[in-house]
Amino acid sequence: MYQSNSSNDFYTVKKNNPKIMKTSDFAITLLVDQTPGEVFRAINNVRGWWTEDMEGNSKKMNDEFTVRFFDDIHVSTQKLVEVVPKKKVVWLVTKSQLNFLDNKKEWTGTKIRFELAENDGKTQIHFTHLGLVPESECYKDCSVGWKRYITGSLLPLITIGKGMPELKPTT
Repeated sequence: MYQSNSSNDFYTVKKNNPKIMKTSDFAITLLVDQTPGEVFRAINNVRGWWTEDMEGNSKKMNDEFTVRFFDDIHVSTQKLVEVVPKKKVVWLVTKSQLNFLDNKKEWTGTKIRFELAENDGKTQIHFTHLGLVPESECYKDCSVGWKRYITGSLLPLITIGKGMPELKPTT
């Protein structure tokens, strides 16, 4: 199952049609066969699904990590502010430098949340970028990016053990 919200266009890919709820923050919900423990480990493996160009740690409470995309187009630092094994991970974006925007610090102070729940023997993953709302300058581009990384990289990491993170630039 995959559902997404982006400024008033909702879509679902599933055999039976799940209920879709509108929220203003960008969100995606997935349903996978893997256990909450397996999903939790995959989410915390940021290098395995988001970007290989990462410094720091992303495993436990108060860990901090910085990610870079395309050298310096997107640089952001996240701090793990809520960690409940097999249930929830929340990152606070403490610094952002989004050089493709007028407001380069737009992500600073936003939160990225992954919530896990068991659902009929499967694990539901609810991803929300709190503060990434349709009024944000980055909403259109960032929601496309999140869809790509969550469904095109995190999901395969969870389901087949291989994500498709952004590669670290070679020099």
